Amino acid sequence: MPRTPRSPAHRPANRIGWLCALALAGLLLTLPQGEGASGASLQSLPSLADLAERLQPSVVNISAETAVQAAPGGIPGMPGDPWSELFRRFFEGQPFPFPEGGQPPAERRSTSLGSGLIIDTEGYILTNNHVIERATGITVVFNDRKRRKAAIVARDPQTDLALLKVEKQADDAFQPVRLGDSDKLRVGDWVVAIGNPFGLSHTVTAGIVSAKGRMIGAGRFDDFIQTDASINPGNSGGPLFDLQGNVVGINTAIFSRGGGNIGIGFAIPVNMAKNLIPQLRQGEVVRGFLGVSIQSVSETMAKTLGLKEAKGAIVSNVVDESPAAKAGIQRGDVVVGIDGKPIERARDLSRMAADLRPGATVKVDVLRAGKPLGLTLRVGRMPDDEQAIARAPSHQQMTSQLGVQLQDLTPDIARQIGARTRTGVVVSAVTPGSPAEQVGLQRGDVIVEVNQKRVRNVNEMLGALNKEKGAGNLFFVERKGSTFYMAIEGQG
Repeated sequence: MPRTPRSPAHRPANRIGWLCALALAGLLLTLPQGEGASGASLQSLPSLADLAERLQPSVVNISAETAVQAAPGGIPGMPGDPWSELFRRFFEGQPFPFPEGGQPPAERRSTSLGSGLIIDTEGYILTNNHVIERATGITVVFNDRKRRKAAIVARDPQTDLALLKVEKQADDAFQPVRLGDSDKLRVGDWVVAIGNPFGLSHTVTAGIVSAKGRMIGAGRFDDFIQTDASINPGNSGGPLFDLQGNVVGINTAIFSRGGGNIGIGFAIPVNMAKNLIPQLRQGEVVRGFLGVSIQSVSETMAKTLGLKEAKGAIVSNVVDESPAAKAGIQRGDVVVGIDGKPIERARDLSRMAADLRPGATVKVDVLRAGKPLGLTLRVGRMPDDEQAIARAPSHQQMTSQLGVQLQDLTPDIARQIGARTRTGVVVSAVTPGSPAEQVGLQRGDVIVEVNQKRVRNVNEMLGALNKEKGAGNLFFVERKGSTFYMAIEGQG
């Protein structure tokens, strides 16, 4: 919405204020090694021009074309179109003239914009999975404006990474990036993002690392770098560089109330990508599978279990016939290490297990009733989400009174069932004749709240249920984009 101009009476005072501020800033920056009132050394910031000029040829713009269904009463701007939010604001609530007969076309073409980074001289390009996930055609635009068609080599929805390949031609000279070490990043380090925000080719922005290890509900492998470098729609899949020109992250998401940058962006650590690139080149990502459901040990749990520290991952369920079951792992065991590597929190175990190769034999260190125990486990292969939802583990069964089986909602399942929310609990099965079926709960429904408490996973949902007999429970449910309340009475 256009900003309302200020009256002329306000302008002179504002100009004087700006002139004073600029004069003070110039004075501070011209002090070569002076000290301010706090005693801190004042230095001017270096120019990033040489760095940006050197790195831009390694960054590409990606245009992914998809086919989408147009709903009656739709508005301009399709999913993935960076201008769709702008058009929504202008046209929402107003009639829009569809061609011939007032009916929208049955299918329309949509183009999503993103970014990518060249990882070798043969034409392999790393980007985000969500940039190209449903693409029927992908075009890569290089810094010298050359355009090349690209093919998908492999996708990994769980980490939101994808690998593309363009056919190298005689006049192509691809300039690959250098992959750095994201573990060495410190909060406060300067970083530079290059990408394609809103279709504005090869835009360079800078900021600092605001935090590390962020969990934003994107999936089981959340471990994001948070940065205030300006990231907007179209930056997805582009690189985050350190000041030495090494890639330290792949820009993926923003936190925003209006679709634009407010200084909170997230990047996948490059070390996670480095571990996956060899598998992506082979066309498939294969992860290790233990067959346990886990949660972090809280302070209260540690006291209850008689542990010295609130560390490790407590096993809340063991899948029947899984590698963990065969190794002798039991519900209530606290996993504190794998092959000598310590487990601090549940997500450490999730990532470590995923990095294991199926068929490998590992030693699992657990605490059982407070006593250390070493077990030998043969790693299995992680099932995909479709298999997981079809045979939900027994620990995710609700009480027989409710008659449902549940599973944590993942980004991939959310896309399959058309859910808008990205966190919650998905119904994987409903028992015929059960109270859940009688009130209309269906497979594929996403439970977002229980008794007006937000739930992000099955464990949180179990904790939010009324335990008093006859109390009943109130669910807030999303089904194919629509939301509603549903109550099961007398089933506490």
